[in-house]
Amino acid sequence: MIEDIHQGQILPPVVKHITQEKINLYAEASGDFNPIHIDESFAVQTPLGGTIAHGMLILAYVSDMMARAFGASWNSGGKLSVRFKAPARPGDTVTVAGKVESVEDEEGTSCARCSLECRNQQGEAIVVGEARVRLE
Repeated sequence: MIEDIHQGQILPPVVKHITQEKINLYAEASGDFNPIHIDESFAVQTPLGGTIAHGMLILAYVSDMMARAFGASWNSGGKLSVRFKAPARPGDTVTVAGKVESVEDEEGTSCARCSLECRNQQGEAIVVGEARVRLE
C-alpha cells in the first residue's frame, strides 16, 4: 500500500537475464537496429568487444521495479534520473535494486525519492540514479 511507504524501505529487487534474443526483440519493438546491439560480427570489432543491451531495455527493468513497488502512481508520473556506468551484455544477469531515501511533501502531495542501481552478476554497477514518485 502506498501509505505504508517509508524512508529506508528497500524496494523488492527485479532480476533479469540478458540474452541476445531479448536484445533483438527490443530492437524490433523500439526500431533501434544499431549494429552495436544486434550485429555480433560488427560489435566484436568495436572497443566494446561484443553486442550490448539497449540502455532503454535496462531502464525498462528499472521501471518494472518501480511499478511493482508503487503501482499506478509510478505509471502515471514517475521520474527517473540516471547515469549509465557500464554496458549490459548477453549472458549478464542484471539485478535492479532500490531504496526509499525520503518521503517529502511537494505541493501538498507526498513524494518518495528513491535511490536505485542496476548491477551485473559480478557486482559491477551498470546504471545508478534516482527515481521520484508522487504517492497518490
